[in-house]
Amino acid sequence: MTVTPFNITFIDCRQGGAEDLFRELRNKLSPRGDVVSEAGRQRTIELFGEALSPLDVVQRICEDVRTTGVDAVLDYTARLDGKQLTPETIRVQPEEFEAATDAVSSGFLQTVRQIRDNVAEFQSAVLPADAVVTRSVNDGTVELRQRHLPMKRVGICVPGGAAAYPSTVLMTAVPAITAGVPEIAVVVPPTEFGGYNNDMLATCHEIGITEVYRVGGAQAVAALAYGVDRITRVDKIVGPGNLFVALAKQHVFGDVDIDSIAGPSEVIVLADASAKAEFIAADLISQAEHSPGSGVLITWHEPLIAEVRGALDRQLAELQRGDLARQSLVDYGALILAGDESEAAELTDMLAPEHLHISMADPESMLSRIQNAGAIFMGHYTPVAIGDYVAGPSHVLPTGGTARFANGLASTDFMKRSSVICYDRQSLAGDADVVRLMAEKEGLTAHSASVDVRLRDS
Repeated sequence: MTVTPFNITFIDCRQGGAEDLFRELRNKLSPRGDVVSEAGRQRTIELFGEALSPLDVVQRICEDVRTTGVDAVLDYTARLDGKQLTPETIRVQPEEFEAATDAVSSGFLQTVRQIRDNVAEFQSAVLPADAVVTRSVNDGTVELRQRHLPMKRVGICVPGGAAAYPSTVLMTAVPAITAGVPEIAVVVPPTEFGGYNNDMLATCHEIGITEVYRVGGAQAVAALAYGVDRITRVDKIVGPGNLFVALAKQHVFGDVDIDSIAGPSEVIVLADASAKAEFIAADLISQAEHSPGSGVLITWHEPLIAEVRGALDRQLAELQRGDLARQSLVDYGALILAGDESEAAELTDMLAPEHLHISMADPESMLSRIQNAGAIFMGHYTPVAIGDYVAGPSHVLPTGGTARFANGLASTDFMKRSSVICYDRQSLAGDADVVRLMAEKEGLTAHSASVDVRLRDS
């Protein structure tokens, strides 16, 4: 294993080592909550009087909110965010939405509408249809249905610490709206990038979100999950956030549903000889600038390694967040030389990335070999940013290797599915022996009796 001039890891798979790197990356990027910086440790001591892990902090906050309600939410908002709010001021008022909408440009509002329409178009297309099956049994009729209904109330977490993210509102709320969810509550930190940001509030107003609360972190997740004065509990919580938000969602799962336990953003670029180094470098940096974020190149075309290395150096020097992206690539990035296309596909499936960009002359030839990826971007002119902002599928995607079994957020995730079963007397008699036999095998005689009692001659 060697490193580039700015210490991004390089692995030649012909010499081994890729599996160990991926295992190390997975450990770094998983939000397990057992690692804390010295500054974070000192901050925890100041707030709680003792050194606690992030997981311990989250458990304490959630329990306080569950037992104390809105007072705990306001207390943690004051202690963690430095904002003195009341039950009345925690919620954004109608006139504030209107003022924010008046303050932003017409071009921004038009962009919001375009993204909303693109997302709604795609999310409508993937909505499930009810299914109906009928069969004849013993001259009777059995009708089986699968019914889909939208959830009644969902909560959406939107980050707002280092930047404003109106795109997150669109990529989470519009799928829920498309599914028909009647009540949507948005929580966002009480910062200039969050609950006091005109772009954020104007986006909510433009797509019809009227319930926005200026509260962030674990206390926001707990308020949504348990319900407090002025904030009604929800059925599901979705949306990204920092480590504390991720751990809080993990903590409240079971009281409510969640979309995922999100970790840092990540991308793998699979590239052949036709790929342009400048394009690849830009893709790697675009995820690394989330800081933390992971960017990995896998190629079997050896000259591309040096070309991308040089492009990274050039582009990082010119970007506003170049220093942050550089550190992310040092910590979480890699340039990997695979033996061939098959090995590249195997390595990609092993990492199961949030974003996969197949930068090849014939990307379809690689697509069939890939099982695990949250979202897949095909060809040289489909950067990940197009999916982040405008294409239509949600940019809320599985991270930390969970793309092996998890999916990106979609309108389907806001639907409740129920089976509906209807027998008449004749069909019940026809299937009665099946119930009797299975009930006997399992020792559940009341199951059999519940059929027999209906079939006795009256």
